[in-house]
Amino acid sequence: MAVRAAIARIAEIDASWAEASVLARAVETDVPAMPLNDWQLMQGARERALAVRDQLRAQRREAEIYVGLEGGFHSISIEGEWYTFLRGWAYATDGKNGTFGATPSICVPASLAKKVIEGRRELGLVIDEVAGMQDVRSRQGAWGILSRDLVTRSMSFEIALIAAFAPFYNKEMYS
Repeated sequence: MAVRAAIARIAEIDASWAEASVLARAVETDVPAMPLNDWQLMQGARERALAVRDQLRAQRREAEIYVGLEGGFHSISIEGEWYTFLRGWAYATDGKNGTFGATPSICVPASLAKKVIEGRRELGLVIDEVAGMQDVRSRQGAWGILSRDLVTRSMSFEIALIAAFAPFYNKEMYS
């Protein structure tokens, strides 16, 4: 899991993170199931973190940091040519202050982007068909298929989480 991997990396430079425990919760958001721009991706990540906070508080539980992840597409036109990127965002908050971190981006083949965007289908379903596999999302993800497993979905989110966590482990720079 990306959260555990990010925490382990941070623990290498800040031993207090070695004691962190992770409690995962599935939550709903108001963004589309397949976000198609950075605004939707960032909003989805933020909504997920805040929904987890609210869910835990309703159970009279607290966490030091609440996290939300959201992945999808971001398309942009450069000199009249459209490019679609697979991208994700992480949002981390202590319940008062929050920060974002982004995954790297990888260009999505136009034929694949078209099946998702014009077909109004989730990437996970389309990538399963294209790759001839089942539940790619739970393993290497579309990232793994597009990069021939040099970068996986989890690895991409690990980077986003390290970025989103920065104000919490590098307080001197962010104060």
